[in-house]
Amino acid sequence: MQLATLRSIYEAEPPFATVYLQAQPATADAEHQVRLRWDALRKQLADAGAHDETLQALDAALLTEEIAAVQTEGRILVANRRGILLEEDFDATGEGGDRAILGEPPALGDYLRQRLRSVRALVVLVDKERATLRREVLTSSAVLEEAPSSAVEGSATETVNKPREGGEHHRRMQQRADEAAWLNIRDIADHVRKVAAGWQPDAVVVAGEVQGRKLLLNELPTDLSEISHELETGGGIPNDSADSGGEQALADELAGLARRITIDRVREQTERFGDARANGLAVEGTEDIRRAAQLGAVETLLLRYNAEAEEEDQLLQAAAEVDAGVALVGTGVSGNVAAILRYQAPVDQMDVQPQG
Repeated sequence: MQLATLRSIYEAEPPFATVYLQAQPATADAEHQVRLRWDALRKQLADAGAHDETLQALDAALLTEEIAAVQTEGRILVANRRGILLEEDFDATGEGGDRAILGEPPALGDYLRQRLRSVRALVVLVDKERATLRREVLTSSAVLEEAPSSAVEGSATETVNKPREGGEHHRRMQQRADEAAWLNIRDIADHVRKVAAGWQPDAVVVAGEVQGRKLLLNELPTDLSEISHELETGGGIPNDSADSGGEQALADELAGLARRITIDRVREQTERFGDARANGLAVEGTEDIRRAAQLGAVETLLLRYNAEAEEEDQLLQAAAEVDAGVALVGTGVSGNVAAILRYQAPVDQMDVQPQG
């Protein structure tokens, strides 16, 4: 993940109020619960010296007409006296509960770590006539975020069902059924391409009826085919004939896929770090990474999967300032943080500059 997308936040006027709201089960009194939770956090920020304009911006973001969704989805927000700088329907608490932090820089370490442990998935549930598309943010244990699904039906007028008997007449009927299925799948693939262009998924997950998903996988463009994954569940969902067991089986497979993708990501970055260290292109620990960032040498900042680094948010800001990326590493590193460098940097010969 490139930190350039957050650079404008780091460059905004401090102090920053960072608010983490943990997702909670839906309840009849969800609105009341969110107000109570926000009141407690708001008081913490006010006591810490947050500007009134900052608090009012957060009020407007949290106490909305869709306040019940805040309870069930969770939120991450960053604000200053100019207004909201970051707002996502996303539970980045890591089960750590609600938190509010006032200071500089914004406290984005937990948010970024949770993002790196999640997968943006375009889930396509398909048969030979239609498909349902779901945009989901997955972890191995939960769907963190789910956008409204969309449906698409193919334009074929012929049936896709093949006759059972033989003979020339039936062969022609089979051919027309094959052509109808292909036309439908082509329409579905075009819709998938358009949705993916706006959603920018990490993975395209194809599930549903066997023949439909095989046809769709063959029809996807190369860029989507390279990130596509086939699941063996989801049959009946596009045409509303699936039962709760089918939905649960799909959820279980999605969780397993998210786990595999996340593990593969961490393994890849760990191998990159090992190669870089062997070639003198890696450093570990807060001080050496800060020195490397001062030289503009940091290419990727590496955080531990489940452990916070000392001065983690300051290191993230320094990495963003030099257009670095951030990823997770699966091996023990000094201070729970490491960096892959763009070039060999003489960090051991530098004095650490005091932070302003």
